[in-house]
Amino acid sequence: MLIALLTLLGLAIFAYGSVLIRAAIAKRATPGLEATALGAVVSFFDALGIGSFATTTAWFKFRRMVPDRLIPQTLLCGLTPGAMAQSVIFLLAFSGQLDPILLFSCVIAVFLGGLTGVPLVTRARVWVVQSTVAIGLVLAAAAYVMQATGVFPHGGAANSLPFGLAIFAVLANFGFGILANFGVGNYAPTLVMFSLMGMDPKLAFPIMAGGAALMGAGSSFQHVRVGQVDLKVVLGLALGGIPAVFVAVYLVKEMDIKYLRWLVVVVVLYAAAVMAHAAIKGRREHKAEGATLPLASELEA
Repeated sequence: MLIALLTLLGLAIFAYGSVLIRAAIAKRATPGLEATALGAVVSFFDALGIGSFATTTAWFKFRRMVPDRLIPQTLLCGLTPGAMAQSVIFLLAFSGQLDPILLFSCVIAVFLGGLTGVPLVTRARVWVVQSTVAIGLVLAAAAYVMQATGVFPHGGAANSLPFGLAIFAVLANFGFGILANFGVGNYAPTLVMFSLMGMDPKLAFPIMAGGAALMGAGSSFQHVRVGQVDLKVVLGLALGGIPAVFVAVYLVKEMDIKYLRWLVVVVVLYAAAVMAHAAIKGRREHKAEGATLPLASELEA
């Protein structure tokens, strides 16, 4: 199973890398300095367990780097290379300790969910995307608070799950893959779910990273091809993220991030409030536009 996953991951890295390079050459896009620095910071702390989707979204909103409509796709495409680096590291480090069938099934479920979510986010109205991202940010902030206060589930010592819980985990990971297209990261919900099920929390990392990498590659391939991303930001996040992951895992490994989590909570909640306000405003405008349209009977008359 490990060889199969690593083979799929290798193919995903090659395929997505080729598509990204071709798109950059065709559009003469170059990575921005701010996006590169952002990619390094968020991917560094992502590898240490902070997460990257919520923090990246928050920075996008503060700096108005990317239109709200393109935030989920852009951050997914840009953070996928960093997740790929993490997946290789965590698969090699922990996969031998984890039930291979559970690992393979959950990773593939996230991948399939990611593919399912691509047309949903590209066709969704702007206010729907904004609302989904706002909810995701609030959930991420709740996870940060749980970690900072020690309420976060500590998990158990199991390396596998009973059949019923395993099926539930696979279906949940499919849902996490869909939500990732809307800017809701899969790391926090996956870690909480497996911890509550009694699994060793560290064994969730190969599932989280492997699923994020394959899902990100499949979804990002389509997002880049469709062109509904900010390619300069994507390139910057990728360029800064990959080396930052290796620095975090192999050089830093562990650091005191308790106070940083509280700072992230404040930042993420503010971004959630801004995004929710934009969603409410957009929904009202959409309703107002619908109310001003003539009825079909009036058009026929």
